[in-house]
Amino acid sequence: MTTAPPRKTAAAPHKATAASTDRVAVPAGSEWTKAELAEVRAQLVSELDELRSAYDGSMRELDDLQRAGNDGAGDDQADAGSKTFEREQEQSIAANRFDLIAQTEHAIERIQAGTYGFCERCGKPIPKARLKAFPAATLDVSCKQREERR
Repeated sequence: MTTAPPRKTAAAPHKATAASTDRVAVPAGSEWTKAELAEVRAQLVSELDELRSAYDGSMRELDDLQRAGNDGAGDDQADAGSKTFEREQEQSIAANRFDLIAQTEHAIERIQAGTYGFCERCGKPIPKARLKAFPAATLDVSCKQREERR
């Protein structure tokens, strides 16, 4: 049986706010402009708010499923199995959302620190198209492929 992700409130200790160029640092050698990074940051902050809300909903659903699972009087084995499956599925969804929150927060921190757009492993620029498709990417394509092969 899987366990739930660590119980945390949806609010991070350093909640990001809407885009402002004073919270954006353009890395040296970057092909991004300050305005583009501010736009990406605003998008990430918006996604972060949605993810936190969805995570809170998942945690409420898990609480409800846990309470319902404790009152199993009269349930047959199929009912118990269905409840366990639902609970484990919701735990998986909550864990995924928790990971996405952490990735999004990290991307916002990288924008503010001036390290956004460069691979955390090799230091090469991450193609703009990749970051537009997945703004929280921290690795360039070749480093990501190497990581996935392991």
